[in-house]
Amino acid sequence: MIRITQFVHGKGTVSEAIKHRNKAPGKMPRNLLAFSEKRRPIIFWNLTNKCNLACSHCYINAHPGARRDDELSTGEMKAVIDDLSAMGTPLILLSGGEPLVRDDFWELAGYIQEKGMKSALSTNGTLIDPEVALRLKNTGVEYVGVSLDGASPETHDRIRNRAGSFAASLRALRACKAIGLPCGVRITVTKDNFRELGALIDLAHEVGASRFCLYWLVPSGRGQDGHASRQLEPAEVQEVIDQLYVKAHEIDPKKLEILTVDSPQDSVYFLQRMRKEDPENASTVEQLLSFMGSGCSAGDRVANIDPSGNVYPCQFAQDASLLIGNVREEKFSTLWNDPENKVLAAFRERPVQLEGACGTCTERKLCGGGCRVRAWARTRSLVSEDPFCSVRTPGPSIEIYRAGCRVTEDSA
Repeated sequence: MIRITQFVHGKGTVSEAIKHRNKAPGKMPRNLLAFSEKRRPIIFWNLTNKCNLACSHCYINAHPGARRDDELSTGEMKAVIDDLSAMGTPLILLSGGEPLVRDDFWELAGYIQEKGMKSALSTNGTLIDPEVALRLKNTGVEYVGVSLDGASPETHDRIRNRAGSFAASLRALRACKAIGLPCGVRITVTKDNFRELGALIDLAHEVGASRFCLYWLVPSGRGQDGHASRQLEPAEVQEVIDQLYVKAHEIDPKKLEILTVDSPQDSVYFLQRMRKEDPENASTVEQLLSFMGSGCSAGDRVANIDPSGNVYPCQFAQDASLLIGNVREEKFSTLWNDPENKVLAAFRERPVQLEGACGTCTERKLCGGGCRVRAWARTRSLVSEDPFCSVRTPGPSIEIYRAGCRVTEDSA
C-alpha cells in the first residue's frame, strides 16, 4: 500500500509514526498501522464467495450463486476471532464476495467488537442504506470501503454487470458520511475506466470519502478474462500515476487520502519525482519507507483467510502452492508462528538477489522488488522480477518499461 498523500504531505506523518511506532498495533491509529514495529498481520477475510453482483474483474470469482458448500460456520468463525483476538490482531477487513449477504454478518461483526478488535468492511455498497450504515457504526465497523469502477453509471454498471449499482454505491457513501462513519472509494483501474480517474477522484472528494484507493488489475479469478486487452499500456500507467500525484497535491490531505495497492514499486516513481520537484520533502518520504519496511507485505504484515478457512499470504495469493494451512485443522496463530512453514519462510526471508529487472534496479531497496505474488504468478518463482513494475532505474532516470502480467496470470 503506497500512501501517496502521506508522501506529498509527509512531515506530520513521520512525527506521528515515530510517536506511535512502539505501541501494540491494536492501540495504533488505523492510518499508522503500516508503521508499527510489532508485526502482527492485518487479516483480509473473505467471509463468503457469494455476491449480489458479478463484476468482470473479480479476483475471487464471486457471483450470486457462488456460495461454497464448505464455508466456515458461524461457530467456526467465532473460534477464529477468539484466536485472532488472543494474538493481538490489529485489524480484520471483512470482505467477500459481498460480506453483507451472509446471514450471520451482524453477529460476526458484533463479536469482533466484543473481543476488542478493530474491523473494516470491503463492499460493493449496494446493500447499504442509512439504516444499514448506522447499524455498521453501532456494531463497531470503523471504516467502509466502497467499490466504484467509474465516474459514470454507464461505466460502473457495465463493469459491475448490474444496472443501478452506481447509484446504490453512491447512496452507501453518502449514508456513511451522514452519520460520521469513515468511508472510502476503491477502484480497479483498467482500459475500461482509467480515463474517468480524475472525475472519480473529484466525485470521491465531493461525497466526503476519506480515502481514494486504486488497485491495479489483477489477473486472478474473472480478472484473467481478457486481461491482456484490458490491462494498461506503459504510457497509460504513467498517466495514471501522474494524475494521482497531482491530485494529492491539489486536495486537502485532511479531507481525502490517495493511495495505491499491490504495487510497492509505485513508491519509487513518486520518490524520484519528489527528489526533482520537492527534495526537502523527499528525504521525509525515504524515512516513511524505512519505517514501513520495503516491499511486499504478504505473509508478513498481512494475511488472508478464504471462505473455506484456507490461509494464504494475502488475498491475491489464493493458489494451492501458496497455501499456509487451514483454520479447521490448526489455529491461525499456530500456523502464523510456525517457523517450519515453508510458504511463510519463503515470503519472510527476503532474497539477497532478485532476478531480471528487479535484480539490477538501483532502487530495489525502496520497494523490496515489488509484489512477490505477481512474480510467482508469472514464473512460479518468488525471486523473479515483478512483471508489473512501472519503473526501471539503472541510473538516475526513470523509464516506464512494462505494464501488465503476461501470465495465464496473477495477484493485492
